[in-house]
Amino acid sequence: MLKRISVQQLTLGMYLKDFCGSWMEHPFWRSSFVITDPKDLASIRASSITEVWIDCAQGLDLAPDVAPAAVADTAAQVEVELASTASEKRDTAAVSSGVEFARAARIVTKSREAITAMFGEVRMGKAIDTVGVQRLVEEISDSMSRNPGALISIARLKTADNYTYMHSVAVCGLMVALARQLGLDPQQTQSAGMAGLLHDIGKALIPISVLNKPGKLTDAEFSLVKSHPEKGYRILLAGSGADAVALDVVLHHHEKTDGSGYPKRLKGEDISLFAKMGAVCDVYDAITSDRPYKAGWCPAESLRRMTEWTKGHFEPRVFHAFVKTIGIYPIGTLVRLSCGRLGVVIEQGSHSLLRPQVKTFFSTRSNERILPTIIDLEHTEDAYTEIGNKRL
Repeated sequence: MLKRISVQQLTLGMYLKDFCGSWMEHPFWRSSFVITDPKDLASIRASSITEVWIDCAQGLDLAPDVAPAAVADTAAQVEVELASTASEKRDTAAVSSGVEFARAARIVTKSREAITAMFGEVRMGKAIDTVGVQRLVEEISDSMSRNPGALISIARLKTADNYTYMHSVAVCGLMVALARQLGLDPQQTQSAGMAGLLHDIGKALIPISVLNKPGKLTDAEFSLVKSHPEKGYRILLAGSGADAVALDVVLHHHEKTDGSGYPKRLKGEDISLFAKMGAVCDVYDAITSDRPYKAGWCPAESLRRMTEWTKGHFEPRVFHAFVKTIGIYPIGTLVRLSCGRLGVVIEQGSHSLLRPQVKTFFSTRSNERILPTIIDLEHTEDAYTEIGNKRL
């Protein structure tokens, strides 16, 4: 039997089935585990969560004389109640990037912590329960609904050391945005996001020294890195909750349409739509990021290179939809206007991917700061160029 109780009624030895509240409100990436550490119990009580569900069949029960707030016979009943409550609280109304940045930053921070913990558990031989990250994907998806550029811009601010974890968060967001651009339904979009989050889980079994090697990999090291799709596939099979889309993308996101990819050397229509989406999102975030062995390219240069690779590497329809999704100059890109002012892209243009909104803040002609001014390049003749791979 499952019981909904106050967090003050929680005791060590109880099996926590789920939290009654937002994934962002509690301090754990998992929502189901036996409470064995007093620090975990204190953290739950110190959070804004007031009630939780416990599973009496897998842990301690309430004392006989203590009444729960509610009971349920099956986990499915609990999921229905939680899903209904979460649906009522979800906020997906569009806002400006400036409004969304703070919320997106919190989501990215907690997502990074969750992915880091997940990779750590895989390294210790623990199976993955993807149910624990479904709400993470929902939070990322909701942020993308409110403003597609904010979370992606923040996720790009990764270091070489945390690249693997932040890359997973960024690809999740990109997959959600691309799925919507392609007109996929909400369930398919959720599956695409989950697949993006998990696509590199196999790298948890690759030595950190190899993943973060600053120099050229040896043939043996390169072969080891190329084994991560199959390793990730086996990890998901050994766990629970991963759907067919996640399994497919984890295994096939390095396939190329001309058959030169790996691990199965699939061609064209033998590669699923989701795996083709994963390939585009994975490559874009990889080549725009600073990694131990290579500085990232700027977004515009990255898209130019990817355009050259479309024949043989990417599905053209998927790649073109991806470009429409992120724009030529993503939010956060530093640009120089023809008048000599420097600015940062703050919103995509409503009619043209080449004419975003820019906030200027510095004059290269006078070599001094200027009063920040928002310029909509769709309504001006100013030309502009991107400055390297700098991001604000």
